[in-house]
Amino acid sequence: MLRDFKAFILRGNVVDLAVGVVIGVAFAALVESFVDNLLAPLVAIPGTKDFKEYRFTISDSAFNYGVFLNELIAFLLVVVAVFFFVVKPVNAIMARRKTEPDVESTTKECDFCLSSVPARAIVCAFCTREIDRPAVS
Repeated sequence: MLRDFKAFILRGNVVDLAVGVVIGVAFAALVESFVDNLLAPLVAIPGTKDFKEYRFTISDSAFNYGVFLNELIAFLLVVVAVFFFVVKPVNAIMARRKTEPDVESTTKECDFCLSSVPARAIVCAFCTREIDRPAVS
């Protein structure tokens, strides 16, 4: 039983998942700090930073919409930070590192019967009409 547990723990997927969770938690703390300490003060420059005092009451039920506004603004700031400081740069790096050529389509569509035929075909196998000849490279 201990041997099976050891094999399970040392399996690549479990270790990769554990590392991913740890890095994710650390990254979440980093993004939260960036938003709280750099972006939120920028938003507060023209107005107020905290809306938690905004509320209204109906029949002894308090609706704290200010807390919701705080969370909404924090969420939007996190999304903006992750998109512009993580997604965009990573996409740019991946585009520069792209080494494989673009995959060329192996089929084309017949203009007459709309069937999919091999890209180098001259005649459609379905309607027997002539198809545009492929460019010779």
